[in-house]
Amino acid sequence: MARLLLGVSGGIAAYKALELARLAIKAGHAVRVIQTEAAARFVGPASFAGITGAPVLTTEWEPDPLRGAFPGDPAPAHAPLSHLELVERADALVIAPASANTLAKLAGGHADNLLTAAALACRRPLILAPAMNGAMYEHPATQANLALLRERGARVLEPGTGSLASLGEEGTGRLPEPPALLAAFEEVLAAGGELDGMSVLVTAGGTREPIDAVRYVGNRSSGRMGFALAEAAAGRGARVTVIAANVTLARRPGITYVDVETAEQLAAACAERFDGADVLLMTAAVADYAPEAPHAGKLKKDAAGGELALRLVRTTDVLATLAARRRPDQLVVGFAAEHGEGAVAYGREKLARKGLDAVVVNDVGAPGIGFDSAENEVTIVTADGEQHVPRAPKRQVAGAILDAVLSRRSSNRIKVPR
Repeated sequence: MARLLLGVSGGIAAYKALELARLAIKAGHAVRVIQTEAAARFVGPASFAGITGAPVLTTEWEPDPLRGAFPGDPAPAHAPLSHLELVERADALVIAPASANTLAKLAGGHADNLLTAAALACRRPLILAPAMNGAMYEHPATQANLALLRERGARVLEPGTGSLASLGEEGTGRLPEPPALLAAFEEVLAAGGELDGMSVLVTAGGTREPIDAVRYVGNRSSGRMGFALAEAAAGRGARVTVIAANVTLARRPGITYVDVETAEQLAAACAERFDGADVLLMTAAVADYAPEAPHAGKLKKDAAGGELALRLVRTTDVLATLAARRRPDQLVVGFAAEHGEGAVAYGREKLARKGLDAVVVNDVGAPGIGFDSAENEVTIVTADGEQHVPRAPKRQVAGAILDAVLSRRSSNRIKVPR
């Protein structure tokens, strides 16, 4: 869990900071918020407090009930200066939106409100996300302030171009979308992270094998677990590529996505990229069978006399094929979505049969953790035993899986099939 100190200055884009806080907490981070008094005119402190579960501070003169602590942390025994304690405990300070006025104050070293005082005292990474009218953004004074702040080590995110707050006005000055803001925070954390320099290949979603031009044989996998793993790995510093089979979820900046539809396409995409990967996380639900002779057009139900017979043939076992050709220093992790009794036993058999380092087993028959669910509950099976991960949001489960992967890598006990 990381600690995000979110500074919100005055501007219509302050509503996006609410979504950033929500996404950060969903990803397992703790969030505290400092607002300027102007920001509170756009979004009330109660909204941020409701999302973060922590009091919001707007002035230097109000006491902090948590004494500078983040949710989940013990509060100090004494009452410290809030702006000093918050930035000392934070892993990074993100100011989003950063108004032209706030940027000017930061460039001048002013500390006339709680947010600018916290920024001046901050020894952690500082991320600035400017948002303002296009004319204000392009003004030489704003550009000079941004250049100076960059020279001092702040990371300045480029604003977007498009519709601005004034009706009918277009230009540069839009606050980046909340997923991009969260990605910037996690990229700062990832520098020197546990997976820094490693390449992780993830498969996600479910393949679709065509019956005709309209119909297909498929499964209900949404890709949520695979995407959560990809985002967690990127957050720890890895270079991540996702082979996405029919996944409609939002894409995170900084991760490479390759879209495929069928098992054959997924196998080809994996084969092309596997040799450059240090870790393979095979979460995709790959069809075991495909129609032998897909129809080029659309099959008419009347022409078939009301019945349709399909001959199915086995698809390539992508995971076994890749595991058989891996290098000794590669880690290969399989996933098994099972239903009912015997799921873990099957996972252990799959581990041995395919020569894997780990198999992550989940029972999709349990209520609330099946396909397309926001939560999961898994058992990680390795040659050394089993680790149960209780029900939790998939991003938290992803963190536990990565911890197990790192443990296998550091133990130098990788079992390579001969």
